Amino acid sequence: MKNVGIISLGCPKNTVDSEKMLAILKEKGYNIVNDKNKADILIINTCGFIEDAKRESIEYIIEMGKLKNRRLKYLIATGCLSERYNKELLKELPELDAVIGTGDFPKIAEVIEEIEKGKTVLEYGHANLLNDEGIQRILTTPNYYTYLKIAEGCSNACSFCIIPKIRGRYRSRKMEDILREAEELVKKGAKELILIAQDTTKYGVDVYKKFMLPQLLKEISKIDGLKWIRLLYAYPDSVTEELVEEIKNNEKIVKYIDIPLQHSHDEVLKRMNRNTNRQKIEEVISRLRSIPNMVIRTTFMVGFPGETEEEFEDLKQFVKEKRFERVGVFTYSREEGTKSYYMKPQIKKNVKIKRQQELMEIQKEISYQHNLSKIGKQLEVLIEGFEDGIYYGRSYMDAPEIDGVVYVKSDKKLKAGDFVVATITDAYEYDLVGEY
Repeated sequence: MKNVGIISLGCPKNTVDSEKMLAILKEKGYNIVNDKNKADILIINTCGFIEDAKRESIEYIIEMGKLKNRRLKYLIATGCLSERYNKELLKELPELDAVIGTGDFPKIAEVIEEIEKGKTVLEYGHANLLNDEGIQRILTTPNYYTYLKIAEGCSNACSFCIIPKIRGRYRSRKMEDILREAEELVKKGAKELILIAQDTTKYGVDVYKKFMLPQLLKEISKIDGLKWIRLLYAYPDSVTEELVEEIKNNEKIVKYIDIPLQHSHDEVLKRMNRNTNRQKIEEVISRLRSIPNMVIRTTFMVGFPGETEEEFEDLKQFVKEKRFERVGVFTYSREEGTKSYYMKPQIKKNVKIKRQQELMEIQKEISYQHNLSKIGKQLEVLIEGFEDGIYYGRSYMDAPEIDGVVYVKSDKKLKAGDFVVATITDAYEYDLVGEY
């Protein structure tokens, strides 16, 4: 029995694909291992969204290729980088035995059979397939939370984004298939389901001809044993009144939304082809703020081609004014195959980094003030672990791996997956401290 390991890079959508590949291989009789040094076959599920992600993926391939001098026999690259640079990867990285694109990962077992015969395999070009049905998952997240992919691909055509070319057009899963998977995940122990897609708010528009996310949330919330539903990657142009009402009135939906705004200035948004403007963004934020205790996470991009000092100042003032609870700031990455690749002027790297740092400094203070306001209040915390004599976990305000944590002091014996109500006693820029 051969040992197979997988390294999943990039976003949670990649995580779900990795979990499906593991299930396919286990069913075929392969032994799944977490230690790369024990693997006979190693799969690297790559990200290829921006320059830093591409670099990380390539570095991992090169680093893992060195293990071929020891136990490792075969190295396979899958995912976004593989779809985007298929032939180039095989040509430039001789340590690879196979390259598999985003729509072809269900062929993983057949590909391994081929490389074991001494062949080098290239499978790509089917990014528009929807491969989510009928494949089980071996969860790589702790059993008390997991990701639930509700759609694949994207049809938004933002001028900076390569995702539609490497993940295909937007394809919603059928609601009954999602609900069936959600029930299975809860039976396996999931207390928190985190809904993901390239654009969760457009769920259903292709299959049902209307926005169906509110209805989907309503149906998922009926599952017994499920405590939290969290919503990521919600695009602002599709946040409807119906969705806001469902979030507001459904007790299982945490009052948290991840909504990538990218910028505040109309001219930049127009060049980004974002299908929204400042006024619409203001209206969406106002709607969301009507929900008591709502936490808004967003991301902004600085250094987009042609971004002037005036436009950047507009973004700084916007962040100061709106006081988002959670913010990520990315520098623009010039990606071949996108419309913005050809836009002029391109902003110098040092200017992009300076703007990123400026914006994050502003947000750090806002985040700290938000956290200070929680001192003396009680928060429900999902315990995730114990380290250096203190428990740590997440409140409803925190998505795993991207937001902060709550440290919980307690004399009681707690375990990962427990929910406790902690009284907040201290605050840092991004994390909180409480007692239970």
